[in-house]
Amino acid sequence: MNAPLGGIWLWLPLLLTWLTPEVSSSWWYMRATGGSSRVMCDNVPGLVSRQRQLCHRHPDVMRAIGLGVAEWTAECQHQFRQHRWNCNTLDRDHSLFGRVLLRSSRESAFVYAVSSAGVVFAITRACSQGELKSCSCDPKKKGTAKDSKGNFDWGGCSDNIDYGIKFARAFVDAKERKGKDARALMNLHNNRAGRKAVKRFLKQECKCHGVSGSCTLRTCWLAMADFRKTGDYLWRKYNGAIQVVMNQDGTGFTVANKRFKKPTKNDLVYFENSPDYCIRDREAGSPGTAGRVCNLTSRGMDSCEVMCCGRGYDTSRVTRMTKCECKFHWCCAVRCQDCLEALDVHTCKAPKSADWAAPT
Repeated sequence: MNAPLGGIWLWLPLLLTWLTPEVSSSWWYMRATGGSSRVMCDNVPGLVSRQRQLCHRHPDVMRAIGLGVAEWTAECQHQFRQHRWNCNTLDRDHSLFGRVLLRSSRESAFVYAVSSAGVVFAITRACSQGELKSCSCDPKKKGTAKDSKGNFDWGGCSDNIDYGIKFARAFVDAKERKGKDARALMNLHNNRAGRKAVKRFLKQECKCHGVSGSCTLRTCWLAMADFRKTGDYLWRKYNGAIQVVMNQDGTGFTVANKRFKKPTKNDLVYFENSPDYCIRDREAGSPGTAGRVCNLTSRGMDSCEVMCCGRGYDTSRVTRMTKCECKFHWCCAVRCQDCLEALDVHTCKAPKSADWAAPT
């Protein structure tokens, strides 16, 4: 069930280019010309009218989203680091991850969820840091409240995650709501699962006041956890993702295999089985695993047998500088020598077929 490539992974690289000073001179051009958000937003292809409206009204939010791209892209790559498809971005492709997102696979489900979560995280953080005109700290966290430890006063700056979720839903989901087809419903479901995952790890932090830190008085606030917690949670949801089919009236899902549970709002859903990602495949958007480093002693997904798809591997001896002969010196330092260490690196062999070198 292939779908036209859309969603946030189509326009996020372009937002990053337009909005990040370190990446492009366009931001400085905007400042020199009065910072016209209309010029910027009208030059990002793939946005629907609702997205362009929000872009025009909130260029500072768009910039916060653009600056957050690298963070959740890195999180995706961290979670898939030991897998054949490792969430690598494609420098020559305008859609960041290329054609892999055309397939309604569990990889697509994860990418949509983690990117939607990343949008919430980036906007909420920017609110708390005072970088956005339209929001600040959570205005509802005022006065006195009570928890299991007793009374406390709301203080500090509680992360305004409700604003982050509201804006992310309005902006990210706008394109999918125009579709109403099966893939659009899948994307909407996984987008929502990503947003909910960020809020799941909102935690209360407190500071004690009193004689010798006796905690007779407490000031508390709500803060988002590190994005890694959201990534780890969505990774578990990826491993337990549920394959679905459209119901008869086309308004929702039903499980493809009746032995499995019906998906909740927190679960990731997908329609199509994933390719094996062993060889370079233009249609599947797979770069293959030739040249990937594998682990000779592992029995997991990063093992040479699994990573290399049975093609075998090459071994090369490399040297690297490491710290050695470390000693503790009173007081209080650890001093080490620089040593050269030789080790074997194993990389997957390329397929023998002649079309391996064909460009994607």
